Amino acid sequence: GKMIVYTEGYARPKASYYATSNGSCKDVDVIVLIDSWSASASEIVSGAIQDNDRGMIVGRRSFGKGLVQEPSFFRDGSQIRLTVARYYTPTGRCIQKSYKNGTDAYYHELSDRAESGEMENESTKKMPDSLKFTTPKGKIVYGGGGITPDVFVPIDTTANTDYLFRSIREGLIYRFSLQYTEQNRTKCEQMPGYKQLQAYLQTQNLLNQYVAFAASKGLVANWKEIGISKKVIETQVQAYIIRNFFDDKGFYPVLNQIDETYLKALHIAESSEHLSKK
Repeated sequence: GKMIVYTEGYARPKASYYATSNGSCKDVDVIVLIDSWSASASEIVSGAIQDNDRGMIVGRRSFGKGLVQEPSFFRDGSQIRLTVARYYTPTGRCIQKSYKNGTDAYYHELSDRAESGEMENESTKKMPDSLKFTTPKGKIVYGGGGITPDVFVPIDTTANTDYLFRSIREGLIYRFSLQYTEQNRTKCEQMPGYKQLQAYLQTQNLLNQYVAFAASKGLVANWKEIGISKKVIETQVQAYIIRNFFDDKGFYPVLNQIDETYLKALHIAESSEHLSKK
């Protein structure tokens, strides 16, 4: 019976959407993880959880995509999508970030966040009182585009190097993981679970194997940068190999071992018995 989201536009009346009694998380505490790439539906969920004092939002401010588009179909099968309204959280916050400074500024907004330091320090983002809203339990939340988390987690750049960026951009970690899987399938299939497979992989000197593979594909080894990015590379390689045998049930628990936002949320969950009441 509580509002989840409402839409409203210049030529569209307010339309509200409410929770039913069939929720899958009715009797558990909830933490939602977001960052600057969390957009649209995920922002609606985050806003509903936050505005109803139902749980905690952890991470960094979400993208800010909250436009309602209405399709009109033509005889040739084509269609046009016209923006007719915006999404609003239960307290009245508009999810959509502003276009007031023009289209170019809108598309560069994420890079502006990085340059301003917002990704690393939440105090650099000054929110005016005009964007302040209050939840039923008195918690202060802010509008202005995107969802601002209850608990801020700075972006982790400590492992960033050109070597890591090229490894990811060129798909080398993923490609190496596929090759390793095919060459070691029999042994890996003997592992009863992803934890046992990860323990085995940690004994296989995967970093050196990956570096040799990457060099064969044109990425020259830079051992200073490799040392900085070592943990990320090793964990990603292990996660991708494990996913080939245990799907996402093995992939995400391994990848989350280096996810600072996830680790922060886990710490909060383990130290708070009643999150939804705080």
